[in-house]
Order: sequence, then structure tokens, then C-alpha cells
Amino acid sequence: MKKFLFTLLILPLLLLAHDDRPPIEHNFLAKKNVQKFVNSMVKKHHFQRSTITKILKDAKLDRDTLNRYTGKYKVGSTNGPWQRYKAHVLDKSSLAKAKKFKKEYYKTLKRASREYSVPLEYIVGFIAVESKFNEFVGDYRILDSLTTLAFYPNRMQKFFRSELEHFFLMCQEEGFNPYKLEGSFAGAMGSVQQVPSVYRKFGMDYDRDGKRDPWSLKDSIGIIARFMHKNGWNQRGLVAVQATYKGKRFTKLKVGHRKKYSIKTLKKYGIRAKSNFNQSKASLLRLRDKNHDELWLGAKNFRVLTRYNNSTSYGMAIHKIAQFVK
Repeated sequence: MKKFLFTLLILPLLLLAHDDRPPIEHNFLAKKNVQKFVNSMVKKHHFQRSTITKILKDAKLDRDTLNRYTGKYKVGSTNGPWQRYKAHVLDKSSLAKAKKFKKEYYKTLKRASREYSVPLEYIVGFIAVESKFNEFVGDYRILDSLTTLAFYPNRMQKFFRSELEHFFLMCQEEGFNPYKLEGSFAGAMGSVQQVPSVYRKFGMDYDRDGKRDPWSLKDSIGIIARFMHKNGWNQRGLVAVQATYKGKRFTKLKVGHRKKYSIKTLKKYGIRAKSNFNQSKASLLRLRDKNHDELWLGAKNFRVLTRYNNSTSYGMAIHKIAQFVK
């Protein structure tokens, strides 16, 4: 299991909705791997067998969820292209909501910024992209999504089987109703879309009301601030700087937040920062719009953004929202 599970599959719920095929009745308990799971939960975590089987008996087969993780990976099936981010989280209405959120939650944002040495504007950006401040928190029943992905072959089955285990533990620890929790197709929930294992590790009672609540915006402010801090955010460091190049489309070099080049190499290909970029290397970031490509130079702090979701478009959406509300 990776150190930060955020990277694997968390994504903005507003980008993807449930399709027209609702979950259907299914006898999961007839499967051998399900019985093996039940036995493990009883032996390893001392659950009552009757409790586990009762809950799994109610689980439905979610064909939409399964389709996203089977067969060849389809672009946009578990993440969105830049144009979708631009249309849904960088539109005029969404940006206005980001400014409103900053104003309404300024006291909590300021506290988190001070305690974790991170800029509050980027916390706003994270919550804007993940759920648009709780407007989009998912309409998939988590029990159905995780049970389907845990017990039917898919490219991340082992991971989802582990998440189902964490789901049961989370419900037991927090007193959540396993039949009613809703979230993403991948089992992520709340204001900043955490899968169960991540919630168990990073969930916090930042508003000090006596409970950890994944749908609490104040708790989520603390979660994101701590996440950025633990991933090495440099309060004085750059995030990204826009670059210029000749033409409308850029195809001369490989792009992506994990691909770094020396500034000297980038200049050889006609790429220059629009403002001061005081580092020797940079990630070459490309945003593909309808009629042109937008190039950016990413610094170390940009990589922190993508550790929550392994996507250049995701990181740039957060960065642009942060710059807008600054």
C-alpha cells in the first residue's frame, strides 16, 4: 500500500456522476473470495460473523463502478481532462463560491495556515476542486462500490479489497451506518474525498466539536493543511509559473508533473518563464485547451498538490483557484 493513498484515485466528484445503470441485487456471499474475507474479518478484527454477513448480504453489484476499472484504461473514466476542470471548477460561478468560502471560513483557514505553515488559498483550492465546498460529495453507496470492486476482477482489486476492510473498521470506530454512507465510485467520501484507509489515517476533529466528520468543512480545512505540511510544502517556495513558446500546440518534449528538465534545456526548445523562476529544474506542465496548449513550469510545491491526485490538470486547477482568491 502506498504511503499516500490519495494519489491513487481521489478525484473531484463534480466531474463524474453515476450513469443510467443503477446497482442491482447480487448474492456476493456465494463467492469464495467473499467467504474468505468474512473469515478474515472475524479472525483478524474479531467482528461478529452475523454482522459482516448481514451487511454484505445487502450489498449490490455496481456495474458502473466496475466498468471504470476493467478493460483498457479510458481517459476521463477515473479523472478528467483540463477542459472539464476548466468548465466545472474555474467557471465564474465556482470562483465566486471560492471567494465566498474564504471569507466565511477565514478564521479557521487562517488558523490552519499558521499551524501547518501552508497558504490558506491552496486549502480553498483543494476543497473547491474536490467537492465544490460540499455541493458534490457523491451519490454512489460506498458499500456497493467497494464490495463490487473488492470481489470482481479489476486493475485495482487488491487495493479495493483492503479499502473494504478499512470501511468496516471505520464504520465500527466512528459509529457510521454502513448502509447509508455515500461517496464516489471509488468509495471516497466527504468534503475532500477520502477513501476509508485515508480517512482512518488523516481524519481529524479540527473544529473541536468532539467528532471527526468527513463532511465537515472545518475538519477538512485541517486535513488538507496537515496533508500539505506532511508532504513537504515550502511556505516560501514557488508552485508554478506560466511559460511562453512558439506556436499553438507543444509537442517537442514529454510533459507531466513527474517529468523534470533543466531550465537550460527548456530554453533550447524555446520555452521561457513569463516571470521569475529561481530554480535550476522544472516540471513541464501542459494544459490542452480547445485551440491551444498552455505551458507552465512546475516547482517542488506543485508536486505536493499532485500527491493528493496524480494529475497535472488537478494540480493546476487548485493553483489557479488559489491565485484567484489570494
